Amino acid sequence: MLALYLDEDSMDQSLVAALRARGVDVITATEAGMLGRSDSEQLDYATGQGRMLYTFNRGDFYRLHTQYLTEGKSHRGIILASQQRYSIGEQLRQILDLISVKTLEQMENNVEFIKG
Repeated sequence: MLALYLDEDSMDQSLVAALRARGVDVITATEAGMLGRSDSEQLDYATGQGRMLYTFNRGDFYRLHTQYLTEGKSHRGIILASQQRYSIGEQLRQILDLISVKTLEQMENNVEFIKG
């Protein structure tokens, strides 16, 4: 199963607890000591830890994904969601669905959008 890193925009404790209860390897920006760090630092941290990044910051992280590809840098994958659009239960369901069917190789340098 793929490992996740939740940036400070997306680290709702209910979601974290629900993911962990289902056996997902997940850490948050708080636990990693990454609060207040730049988006690039967040993605570099997640990549260095072998984790996909989950965030509500869709615009900035999609731009960062494009920048990484242009610069020849790699990341472990980014999952983008809209905070106002999805309940914790819906986020949980879609994250679990995604990580159950995708491999690390399929997620590397890719972006997935949580869809309604």
